[in-house]
Amino acid sequence: MLSLEDETRLRAEAMAWLAARTNDGRDAITRQELTQFQFDGERLTLIDTGRGIRKPASCRAALTIMTVHTPQGRERPYEDVLGADGLPRYKMRGDAKSDADNRGLRAAMELGLPVIWLVGVAPGLFQTVFPVFLIGEEPALHQFVLAYDKDHVRQEPDSPLEEVMRRWAVRETETRLHQRVFRSMVMLAYHTTCAVCSLRHSPLLDAAHIVEDRHELGVAAVQNGLSLCKIHHAAYDAGILGISPELNIHIRADILDEIDGPLLEHGIKGLHGQRVAVLPERRGDRPDPALLDWRYQRFLSA
Repeated sequence: MLSLEDETRLRAEAMAWLAARTNDGRDAITRQELTQFQFDGERLTLIDTGRGIRKPASCRAALTIMTVHTPQGRERPYEDVLGADGLPRYKMRGDAKSDADNRGLRAAMELGLPVIWLVGVAPGLFQTVFPVFLIGEEPALHQFVLAYDKDHVRQEPDSPLEEVMRRWAVRETETRLHQRVFRSMVMLAYHTTCAVCSLRHSPLLDAAHIVEDRHELGVAAVQNGLSLCKIHHAAYDAGILGISPELNIHIRADILDEIDGPLLEHGIKGLHGQRVAVLPERRGDRPDPALLDWRYQRFLSA
């Protein structure tokens, strides 16, 4: 068995290896790639077949946990993993083989060791969330409490810090889990290509919300997303570029009258009147016309 020092090093190296292959956790990774990690010259797979909790024989504690892919059709595939305090939950295994896996989770909690969370976004494709820490167990609900900081303290309901901590937890979960899962689903649907200009370079692409997710219409689903390069995402959010329900691109009138360099001339103004260049193959993943119309009306009124 590895020493605690080596096990800590293993986790740090696994996370650095994942960061290099996932655009620092922004892009999804395949099941096959997750089997290729090596530690001290030996291959050590980061995912098990048929098991949601991966505890290598040489480790004292669980190394990775997995949430399986949710079939198409659900708007928020991660809603059931959040607690009222804004922190994610991970369900214990409940079958006859559960004891060893759950012990591995408890060991990670007791030793304060980080784990890697593999969230399924498509069959055989996972969004990685790391590091996460197990900071509590809720036996009556058969689940562990996860956090993004091992020193996170769960406040009592009447604590003056409770609401502050809850808002922090919600924000961290939104940033590290929800937005990254949303991004992976949008990038998968658009084949990592800007819908407006067809740029294919992941570090320069964003998953843009048509309706912001804090709005009552802003579901975290692919139908409420567009794959946009950073320039066109910024132009979309700034009300410089609009997309009609018919998927035609419009540029604000004052921008069309402006004279500047080639980026504005060709990369922005030249798009006026064109149709969106790239759409998901699956019709159910294409932008919702009602959401596009809501956003387009805001563009017209700006």
